[in-house]
Amino acid sequence: MISNYLNSSIMENTATAGNKGTGIRSDCFVALSISNSGGIHIELKSKVETMYGNQIKSLALDVLSHFDIINATLSIEDSGALPFVIAARIEAAIKCLIGTDKEFLLPELPKEKLITEKDRLRVCRLYVPGNSPALMINAGIYKPDGIILDLEDSVAPAKKQEARLLVRNALRYVDLYGAEMMVRINQLPQGLDDLKYIIPGNVNVILIPKCESAEEIIQVNKVIADLRKQTGSKTNIWLMPIIESALGVIRAYEIASAADNIAAMAIGLEDYTADIGAHRTTQGSESLFARSQMVNACRAAGIQPNDSVFSDFSDKEGLFISARKSKEMGFDGMGCIHPGQINTIREGFSPDVEEIEKAVKIVEAYEKAQAEGLGVTSLGSKMIDPPVVKRAQKLLVFAKQMGKI
Repeated sequence: MISNYLNSSIMENTATAGNKGTGIRSDCFVALSISNSGGIHIELKSKVETMYGNQIKSLALDVLSHFDIINATLSIEDSGALPFVIAARIEAAIKCLIGTDKEFLLPELPKEKLITEKDRLRVCRLYVPGNSPALMINAGIYKPDGIILDLEDSVAPAKKQEARLLVRNALRYVDLYGAEMMVRINQLPQGLDDLKYIIPGNVNVILIPKCESAEEIIQVNKVIADLRKQTGSKTNIWLMPIIESALGVIRAYEIASAADNIAAMAIGLEDYTADIGAHRTTQGSESLFARSQMVNACRAAGIQPNDSVFSDFSDKEGLFISARKSKEMGFDGMGCIHPGQINTIREGFSPDVEEIEKAVKIVEAYEKAQAEGLGVTSLGSKMIDPPVVKRAQKLLVFAKQMGKI
């Protein structure tokens, strides 16, 4: 009886965080027990212990000290985790055991903060699970337009808090090589709690899943405004609502035009087709109305329409056809779930010869009018509005990136 009581007591005062096992890399698993006496004991198991063991233990002591923990046993099973990952895992375990609003933040790495424009090219956005450091660390080398650190569907409910801390640290320390730093928060109202972890970082775009009303946009922007006031942040933060239900489709324009900082809107077809009681097909006839409604709403609101992901990452031919159809419908880009999809999506959305020639004529006409001091630009008998010129310029930039010109 006494033995059972003691074991139960120990378990109640122990918290774990992170991942371990075969195939796990760039991560660690920590188990923390806080006691009333005995000082700090750190047990480290790592393949790089000879080279980095002292640094790992020193970091662990710093984290524990920051949270005023002076008596504890901390076990760390390291699979090549970087310092920002180790710190996040230990902090997650601590916050399972004690109530605190304190945060442990390593000195931010010196890197150029990316500030993006509302109409930036967003042809391909790559989803990365928010609790998988191995995938987020190298995501930028594949050169997607945006990298989405996901706090929603790819994270198990029991791991949400761990993912928040890891994503918060990743925003500060991971170099995405020029890709937009995006975060998909959880469905509201839970997603509002995610914002305090990501607004102080270098996030460029916040994706709002399963959005069904303009009120949700207003709620998100209110929290963003409050957090920016607290932190003094002045970086542009764009929003990308994701439409994933029949109600969201019906209210698409209302959502798309709800705020000036909405840069794009995406559609999530897995949830949408489930909501209307249909099966998603390669042909896509079951989602034709929703996708057309999306494109129309976005164009009317002056933002970018983004198509859903193509879930079979092994089917490159199917992906290319899907990307071409998306482009033909008026979408500016789509999501992807695997780095191997990026180049295929880019090729599917790349402009053809006719589009490039037309864009060149528009830009040349604009530049000629500017050189002659004319306030109005025309091509043949058609007047050219500034948004048309800007779109042509973006198309030529993309065509150059794709080696088409």
